[in-house]
Amino acid sequence: MANDPGDFWKQQAEPFRAFFDMQGEAMREMFGQLPQAMAASQSQPGASPYTPEDVAEWSRTASEMHAMWLEFVQQQAKKSAATGNPLDPAQFMLLTQSLAKQVPTASFEAAQKMAGDTMALWQGVFSRFAAGSEDQDHKPELPRKDRRFSDPAWQDHPAFALLHQTYLMLSEYFVSAAKNLKGIGTEEKKQLEFATTALVEAMSPDNFILTNPVVLKRTIETKGQNLVKGMRHLIKDLERGQLTHTDADAFTLGENLAATPGKVVFETNLYQLIQYSPSTEEVYEVPLVIFPPWINRFYILDLTPKKSFIKWAVDQGITVFVVSWKSADASMKDIVWDDYIRSQIEAIDKVRERLKVPAVHTIGYCVAGTTLAATLAILARRGEADKVKSATFFTAQVDFEKSGELKHFIDDGQLQMIGSLSNDGYLDGRYLAMTFNSLRGKDLIWNYVVNNYLLGEDYPAFDLLHWNGDVTNLPAKWHNDYLRDLYRDNKLVVPDALEADGTPIDLTQVHTPSYIQAGKEDHIAPAESVWRITRHFKGPVNFLLAGSGHIAGVVNPPDANKYQYWTGDSSAASLQEFRDGATEHPGSWWPNWIEWLEAQDSAKVPATGKRKPGGKGDKVIEDAPGRYVKAR
Repeated sequence: MANDPGDFWKQQAEPFRAFFDMQGEAMREMFGQLPQAMAASQSQPGASPYTPEDVAEWSRTASEMHAMWLEFVQQQAKKSAATGNPLDPAQFMLLTQSLAKQVPTASFEAAQKMAGDTMALWQGVFSRFAAGSEDQDHKPELPRKDRRFSDPAWQDHPAFALLHQTYLMLSEYFVSAAKNLKGIGTEEKKQLEFATTALVEAMSPDNFILTNPVVLKRTIETKGQNLVKGMRHLIKDLERGQLTHTDADAFTLGENLAATPGKVVFETNLYQLIQYSPSTEEVYEVPLVIFPPWINRFYILDLTPKKSFIKWAVDQGITVFVVSWKSADASMKDIVWDDYIRSQIEAIDKVRERLKVPAVHTIGYCVAGTTLAATLAILARRGEADKVKSATFFTAQVDFEKSGELKHFIDDGQLQMIGSLSNDGYLDGRYLAMTFNSLRGKDLIWNYVVNNYLLGEDYPAFDLLHWNGDVTNLPAKWHNDYLRDLYRDNKLVVPDALEADGTPIDLTQVHTPSYIQAGKEDHIAPAESVWRITRHFKGPVNFLLAGSGHIAGVVNPPDANKYQYWTGDSSAASLQEFRDGATEHPGSWWPNWIEWLEAQDSAKVPATGKRKPGGKGDKVIEDAPGRYVKAR
């Protein structure tokens, strides 16, 4: 029998209801036997401190909590389906509209395995509390581990141990059922698996007051003041329409973030061009122009001074320029990719003209790196490739076949939904923030729901999280074209399938020396996807694999002594072949990059004249970091 994709969840419901009924019966039977076993053990050395009355009470409590939790999950699922709120993480399963119209009924052969797992789980929990030992080090381990339930309160009370262990087992089963669903394509199956994972994360018992023992304990200790404080946090977040991760008052742009000294030396209605003041007497003759992604604020590369890539690069003797993109508003409703490519070319020319140099080094981060690749191809087609001495790519993709989890948000249904959210010609940055956060829902959504709203914790002062919450609006027309033409249709790697500013784009014409950095654990631009740049560029390429992910893999200053990186054969046939022969190095990859950059051109000049922005006779607009990055 064929069903609508949404019926997948309905098909799962009946076995799950039966499962909970079975769990309830098993719980009552087990706890019915446990008092006698515990009573018999009371006379033994090291006897359990739990009385039969305690155990009977646990039985009632656990049964009630299971019933409450299941009822809540069902109610929430109904509410989510009724509201259709695309920003509700539990609602992401409704965004998988590219699934085939007819999906075969899911097989429940795995139910037998689940029954066996259920018995093993109950036996494991039972043995932990019937062991007759007060020594935690000698108690049997619980069958499943998850850091959400690492607090002793989840481990030491039978009801909560049973609750979270049952949840973890059900989560495994639920995700497995989606992963093994027959009759749909690979990509559609990945979308369903992603949606299922988001749903089970949303329904975790630690997210709810009555099923989280840590929250219950805090509530008793504070007489409910944690919930009062959490309500204040919730109301503020509802008012701003965004989940808060950090103390909003802890950082001020230009003071303790984005504080590297410099001047805005040029601006358009789309970007400001910032030049940073030198900190060395001599600087490399070839300047550097950094293109950060316009889906975020540029100061990810200029966080606190100890983490700032820009400050570090200036201290190495590089004349650094950075483009600060304007957050979109209604006036930018007609902005398309061509405008960003023209802006990159314009910025390159402005720097060349300002410093009277023939060429510049460039860096493109994420989507700006994708755009830089197109810019290089256009310059090559126009016979102007020598304007760029080198190009560095931070976690940038040009071939989107293996572009990872973000592809789950790109099909006709989602593109239509994004269009409906962009009535004023721009996409509210809060939607994009929610999308990225949902890729790591446990860490970036539900962890903060528990800490902020339930435990009533104070917000931490964390520069990276401050940046992460500083959202940027996007021109809707550009965003839609980008998702459709690049992510979905992968046209950028097809010679002349796309054009910009009247020039066809062919990446195979790029011969510019390129340094390509990928993050080993990057979930936004997977290393396998970034690696594929090496297939298309024809010039010399140097590929480097950095430890960590999309942000920490890039923002890793040498003084931090964190992570590692791998160097190897950049002409290898595959990323796996590169990794098999790669050499691991401890710490930051930034020094490796500066060595490579110096090898492209080591000439130096005095840091005088317009190398010092705002000096005598140099007309500038304002101090860094400029107005655009501060506009909300």
